[in-house]
Amino acid sequence: MIKAIFFDLDDTLLWDQRSVKEAFAATCRAAAEKYDIDVEELEEAVRKEARELYSSYETYEFTQMIGINPFEGLWGNFLDDDENFRKMKDIVPAYRKEAWTRGLKALGIDDPEFGAELAERFPQERRNSPFVYDETFNVLDELKGKYQLLLLTNGSPDLQNTKLDITPELVPYFDHIVISGAFGRGKPDPSIFEHALTLMSLNKDEVLMVGDNLMTDILGASRVGIKSVWINRHDKERNEVIPTYEITHLEELYPILASLNNK
Repeated sequence: MIKAIFFDLDDTLLWDQRSVKEAFAATCRAAAEKYDIDVEELEEAVRKEARELYSSYETYEFTQMIGINPFEGLWGNFLDDDENFRKMKDIVPAYRKEAWTRGLKALGIDDPEFGAELAERFPQERRNSPFVYDETFNVLDELKGKYQLLLLTNGSPDLQNTKLDITPELVPYFDHIVISGAFGRGKPDPSIFEHALTLMSLNKDEVLMVGDNLMTDILGASRVGIKSVWINRHDKERNEVIPTYEITHLEELYPILASLNNK
C-alpha cells in the first residue's frame, strides 16, 4: 500500500531548465543591444566557460555531493551556515563575472566591466522567470489528502528556498521538505532517502519516488528499495539505471498508484 509520495523539485515540479534558458536568453539579448553578437552563441559560450570554471574550484566535490550545478552557481547566494557554503558564497561573485567575461571574450569582446554587468543581470532574470509545469498543481491537488507528500530536493537550502519563495503556492502541499544541503548529503546517497522515510514514519514499500533524474532520484530510490517513477518528458535515453515505472506526464501517476494500491 502506497501511503506517501516523494517528489523531486527541479525539472519534476518546477521547470528549472526553462527558467535558466529564459534567464540566459534575456541576459544575452541585453548583451546584443550593446554589441553585434549572436544571442545563442553567447549563451553557449557562457555555459561552456561556467562549467569549466565551476569544476576548477575547491568546492566542486562538495557541489557534486550536494547536487548544485554550475548554472545555479550563476544566480545562487549560498547564505547557508556551513563552511562549504561559506566558501561558495565567497567564490560565486568572481565566478559569475568571470563566466560572463570569458563568454564575451570567446566571441571577440574584451569588456570585463560589461561582463560584471551581465553577471548581475542574470540572477535578476532567473528570479523573474519561475516556470512550473502545467500539470503540477492539478496533480498535487489530486494527491493531497490521499497521500502524504514529501519534497526531496538536492541543492543549497538558501537557493532551493528561494525557488520555493518565488513559487509560494507549492510549499503548502508538502508535509515535509528535505533539502540535501541541510541534510549533509544529496541524492543518490541512500542516507537522505532513509532520513525521509524516518520523517514520515514509513517503510520503503509504502513510498513512491517521482523524479526526472536517473542518476539521483531513481538510483537513490533503488538503492534503498523504494519504487520509483521516472518522469521523462523530453524522451531522454535510458542508461543502466532502471526505474520501476516511466512516464512522460505527471497525470500518468494516477493509474500507477491505483494499480499499486489494488494489489
